[in-house]
Amino acid sequence: MTALEIAVQDAAGAAIALAGGADRVELCAALGATGGLTPTLGTLEATTATGVGVHVLIRGRPGGFVYTRAEVTTMAADIAHLVGAGASGVVIGALNEDAAVDRDATAALIAAARGAGAVDVTFHRALDAAADPLVALQVLAELGVDRVLTSGGAPTAGDGLDVLAALVEADSGVQIMAGGGVRPDTVPELVAIGVDAVHLSARTLVADPGRSGPGGGVSGGLEATDPDVVAAARRALDPSVACR
Repeated sequence: MTALEIAVQDAAGAAIALAGGADRVELCAALGATGGLTPTLGTLEATTATGVGVHVLIRGRPGGFVYTRAEVTTMAADIAHLVGAGASGVVIGALNEDAAVDRDATAALIAAARGAGAVDVTFHRALDAAADPLVALQVLAELGVDRVLTSGGAPTAGDGLDVLAALVEADSGVQIMAGGGVRPDTVPELVAIGVDAVHLSARTLVADPGRSGPGGGVSGGLEATDPDVVAAARRALDPSVACR
């Protein structure tokens, strides 16, 4: 059965995802503002307490996916701490300036993950910035990555069906997880091409009880996980599965 992964930013979101039928969550910070950054240790500990499997995003800064040696060292240290604190998977991604997979950086991050525990390794949507996603997929298979998160190089996974299908058909041994603009109504077409999992954030905005001010930024609301979207995505994957 196709797995459902929900991107969340806190334990409350993880609890909603679990109740809605998610198989696991990707935990990150600043999702809407940056596309996601590494969460704090405290956030991970609170999230794992919900009982859902937690894969943590390892991304120390916004921007592109070409990293310095110092940045890779920092991300490897983050992996060791977060896996030690209970993360069941890590989500990584590193490219060279020529838009190919950075083998050395990726291998170092995988080594940090596997050295800290028996955890899954997902290569995130850095794949969508690669010059050739099929070549990148083969490199990642050789390096031992478990799955990739990708929209097929398109703005949304629904627009990248042809490339997603080609990645599935490559039969690399790496799981293909479709993500990027996924909505419950687009899930069936993704399942139809044979992806192993679908990924969505199910984000909504709720009222911010605080007041913005100097140094505090301007808030148009706080991001939260929408239980109705999670449940709808689960039903789209398998109508026979009841929400927990």
